[in-house]
Amino acid sequence: MYKQQISRGLHVSLDDVDFPLTHAFQNTPVTRDRGGGHPVVLFSPGYGSMRELGTALVEDLASRGYVVVTMDHTHEAQIVEFPSGRLVLQRTPAEPNDAAIARASRVRRDDTRFVLDELAALNAGKNPDAEHCRLPHGLPGSLDLSRTGMFGHSLGGSTAAETMARDRRILAGADLDGSVGRVVAATGLDRPFLLMANADHGRDNDPSWAKFWSHLRGRRYQLRLLGSGHHTFTDLAPLAQQLIRALPVPPKVVAELTDRVGTIGADRAIAVQRAYLGAFFDLHLRHRDGRLLSRPSPRYPEIEFVP
Repeated sequence: MYKQQISRGLHVSLDDVDFPLTHAFQNTPVTRDRGGGHPVVLFSPGYGSMRELGTALVEDLASRGYVVVTMDHTHEAQIVEFPSGRLVLQRTPAEPNDAAIARASRVRRDDTRFVLDELAALNAGKNPDAEHCRLPHGLPGSLDLSRTGMFGHSLGGSTAAETMARDRRILAGADLDGSVGRVVAATGLDRPFLLMANADHGRDNDPSWAKFWSHLRGRRYQLRLLGSGHHTFTDLAPLAQQLIRALPVPPKVVAELTDRVGTIGADRAIAVQRAYLGAFFDLHLRHRDGRLLSRPSPRYPEIEFVP
């Protein structure tokens, strides 16, 4: 069904297209961290989107030793597939107004806090799986929930900030190119937070970011990824660029996709995001400072530090 939606969006047939393989495997045993439990990072996608579109960033954090928990927000995501194979489709407006966004934000906060509760139960040896699926060997007891962070794209980034404002279990958060909710923008946070923007987004044209920034009382960072668009921060960027090269996508659709994913090469954009997101969580969840966040780096000239 997801493939059919992409096919309609590109106006081309994907019958002969195989989507890329990832580096993830199901039900693999958990290796214990030498320093104790693994730090935990939560991920929330953008409005109407699905957690799978964060795979490029999520699997990199997992490779660094984080347990990454991705969330689909049921009835808002385009498609949610449960372990049994049951599919639940989107019921919220595809083009939401402010009231719909506010409702979605409340549900997302509740979703996130529920997940935190269930992770605590899992770590204590319980199996919170609603369909009683067997957990990967070694997972219970392997989490260090005292070192929990969260990041998200678009509304998912706002979800990270809003949940942090109400739940101190999240120690550090990152927002990838999402405007911030009105309440948390006014109250701010007292813990570390990273704002990463596309080439045309920032405090100068997003009042929510300007207000939020002025009320952040912990370590704060604003970075701009040059050449990027709003969906550069999702797997849409590599998928779109590969499909445009391989298929006869109409020029109008190519222009629309380029506006969404920017002009920066997807492979390079992913490498840059992985470096800075990893550095942020390494610093604030593991106290490992590689100095990448302290000043511009010649290794990543695409990143602009916004003071």
